[in-house]
Amino acid sequence: MSNPPYRVALNGYGRIGRCVLRAHYERGASAEFRIVALNDLADQASVEYLTRFDSTHGRFPGAVRVEGDRLCLNGDALQVLRVPTPEAVDWAALGIDLVLECSGVYHSRADGERFLRAGAPRVLFSQPMASEHDVDATIVYGVNQQRLAGDEKLVSNASCTTNCSVPLLKLLNEAIGLEYISITTIHSAMNDQPVIDAYHHEDLRRTRSAFQSVIPVSTGLARGIERLLPELSGRIQAKAVRVPTLNVSCLDITLQTARDTSAEEVNRVLRRAAEQGPLQGLLDYTELPHASCDFNHDPHSAIVDGSQTRVSGPRLVNLLAWFDNEWGFANRMLDVASHWLSVAAARQ
Repeated sequence: MSNPPYRVALNGYGRIGRCVLRAHYERGASAEFRIVALNDLADQASVEYLTRFDSTHGRFPGAVRVEGDRLCLNGDALQVLRVPTPEAVDWAALGIDLVLECSGVYHSRADGERFLRAGAPRVLFSQPMASEHDVDATIVYGVNQQRLAGDEKLVSNASCTTNCSVPLLKLLNEAIGLEYISITTIHSAMNDQPVIDAYHHEDLRRTRSAFQSVIPVSTGLARGIERLLPELSGRIQAKAVRVPTLNVSCLDITLQTARDTSAEEVNRVLRRAAEQGPLQGLLDYTELPHASCDFNHDPHSAIVDGSQTRVSGPRLVNLLAWFDNEWGFANRMLDVASHWLSVAAARQ
């Protein structure tokens, strides 16, 4: 491996890829590692334009221009590739230490090995994999990044909903005990939905206009949580709906606790974790009368809305947690990447 700053490449330059690159610059993370290349089938003009202007997050905070096959950002020159398959990229020749796989189309160990055979030392996926055996680790930063030993080749950053839910459930299970869990994801529209009715390859509901309806969709959230918190296996159900907003989502979480509790106790546990400990800076807590747009461009994995906590029974708890499904997740990609590279370097 090269000496720091480490060399990182993006594979896929859609919503998450662009947010990861932008968050890298907004955080000032260039001292830790450099993003030196990106691979996407988009033409150079589109890459430059979509980097410079973003309908959700605004203009890129710096200079953007294209010079030949380079995207120049604040004086840095990133090589732009247009290669359709990961095995056709010579990652070794580029001197890449880590590929951030942000296309969302690869879900198996066999897919990951296509990167490795082409010279990528390690790959961090921006999506959950088909099974826990398809990666060496699935990481929710703030919860289990310490399991990274540095010798892993394939790691998943889980999903935005998993990054929001797992810290909350872990905290409350340890503090109060959880018997059963039901979660509804209320998710902003995504780019697999049409603006007006159009064909969809697998889901009839998603043939309908994203900005005309609330649309139920499938979700693997329960399975994703169980991979990270196996002690809760068999006790979780989840469903999801897409709503006609551009960004920011929330989880409506209902819990049956193992003992009597109160809204005050639940909020106290979550507020304390937001203020101190390993989740500080990753979990936030508020009781202000917010709407979803207030959390656009918020880097936290979860923002608990304590004003919406309800307890009845007295063992039936209902919570609301906000999250920027793009920006929060992109920041966790960078956190995991930085931690993984640091641990790998310490092994040398």
